[in-house]
Amino acid sequence: MSAKALYPGTFDPPTNGHIDLIQRGARLFEHLTVAILNNPVKNPLFTVEERVTMLRESTSALENVSVATFDGMMVDFARELGATAVLRGIRAISDYEHEFQMALMNRRLAPDVETVFLQPAGRYSFVSSRMVKEVVSFGGDVAGLVPPNVLTRLRGRIGAK
Repeated sequence: MSAKALYPGTFDPPTNGHIDLIQRGARLFEHLTVAILNNPVKNPLFTVEERVTMLRESTSALENVSVATFDGMMVDFARELGATAVLRGIRAISDYEHEFQMALMNRRLAPDVETVFLQPAGRYSFVSSRMVKEVVSFGGDVAGLVPPNVLTRLRGRIGAK
């Protein structure tokens, strides 16, 4: 284990599926940087700073994990950090098509940075940030699908159970 990896995403909000991949990625790589894309176009529920805080709280026990933010192209940020791998999660076949195309483009832009795909634990295979926000907005309970610190913030932001 000697490689540094980057796990990019919007993490709005972080889910237990994200945390599962972070924990497993931390076992695979010397260092894993969870990288939050600063993309206001996506109209996020939480600010970048709030997402950084939630992820740092949720991963504080993992000594080889850090949280950072970036603008621009992910491969440029990976190179800046000295990362040789990008960790991506795939929940379903529909994710694979998009992620495969992205991995091929990243390989063209940065042949020295490999993409590593992991599947989340089965119990999180259907969980997405978008779905969590939607369920909470309708008053549904997402306990067990997001870390407790994230659940508290979701309830405060959306006013759910």
